[in-house]
Amino acid sequence: MKSVQAEQEVIAATAQIGMSDDNQYLTFILSGEEYGVDILRVQEIKGWDKATPIPNTPDYLQGVINLRGAIVPIIDLRKRFGMEKLEYGPTTVVIVVRVQSEDSECIMGIVVDAVSDVYNIQEEDLRQIQSNGNEAVTESVRSIATVQEKMVILLDIDHLLNSGELASMNNSIAQ
Repeated sequence: MKSVQAEQEVIAATAQIGMSDDNQYLTFILSGEEYGVDILRVQEIKGWDKATPIPNTPDYLQGVINLRGAIVPIIDLRKRFGMEKLEYGPTTVVIVVRVQSEDSECIMGIVVDAVSDVYNIQEEDLRQIQSNGNEAVTESVRSIATVQEKMVILLDIDHLLNSGELASMNNSIAQ
């Protein structure tokens, strides 16, 4: 597991050497498994810092933070997926991502156990996932890829963070 600064250096170096961004994914650890999001959606990576709680919101919404004047909702991805709660530690980070809906774009943060790596994954290496009964996970998974002999679950960040109460909650914060 890498530090936030080291991971930001990897992202910056990748952009500078002109690698194809179309298939690059920032990966992170969540409950011992590796997940990934499209690197073009990642705005920044921050160390965990307490969020201001918002009353009457889902339990996976940790609250909001002020990120250079923007109010950013923070989602605990473990709770969102119904995983066991884990105390935040030195590797816990917030990945700030740009989420697109039908008519707008917003910034949200996802709390993960640790950042892992940046992978360039070819389209032919992607496989679709079969339903496992947990709709929050299944509907939010874009595909699965095998990278360096391990499985990486690639998330559809737009679907994951635009679902139901999150979309209405985010609209009320943005107003």
